[in-house]
Amino acid sequence: MSNTLTRSAVTMILALAAAPLSAAADDDPADEDPVQAVIEDVEKACREGPVYMVGPEKAERLAELVREAKPKTVLECGTALGYSGLWIARELKKLGRGKLITMEISPDRARQAEENFRRAGLADYVEVRVGDAKKLVRQIEGPIDFALIDCGASNYYPIFQVIEKKLAPGAVVVADNAGISAGGMRDYLKAVRSKYDSRTEWFELDLPWAKRDALEVTAMRCGPAEE
Repeated sequence: MSNTLTRSAVTMILALAAAPLSAAADDDPADEDPVQAVIEDVEKACREGPVYMVGPEKAERLAELVREAKPKTVLECGTALGYSGLWIARELKKLGRGKLITMEISPDRARQAEENFRRAGLADYVEVRVGDAKKLVRQIEGPIDFALIDCGASNYYPIFQVIEKKLAPGAVVVADNAGISAGGMRDYLKAVRSKYDSRTEWFELDLPWAKRDALEVTAMRCGPAEE
């Protein structure tokens, strides 16, 4: 009897000793999303810069739209430090397909963005091109399945005019700052709202430069969206 009790006690002790080890293994940083750590670093740098970025509220919606679209080719005009690109490329990696072509006019910021993509393990899903997006988009052959335009309000419509015929049927085009910069992108907004299924999505933000802003989300289907 005493031998049986001893073995049971030993078994219980071993089980209790193993439990914390299992919990520690579950908390291993190696098991966490490596992209999230880089996103948080970039977000901090953007807030301190400041370097304009979409912020987490709009970025989560952007990622959701990418998941829904399952694009093969994504175009981003306005890389900055790679904040929104990290959210997009992470979704492409999860899908196991697709490429983000992102354009940045500043060589220094483009280098920083490339390093951030590398650190996040997303380099295989991203191609960074340096130069004026209004000119670089002419080199894109298409079809483009998804596009994010975020590079100065006055540039939106000229860029859209170039890529419009390169967009795949049903492609999604997202324009940032459709709230705070609506006046500067009036020509763009008029074009997409009159010709395609386009809607304005508003967000409450916690950014140094904006507390409320919107994304204009346009599906390349004929006809304005119904109210």
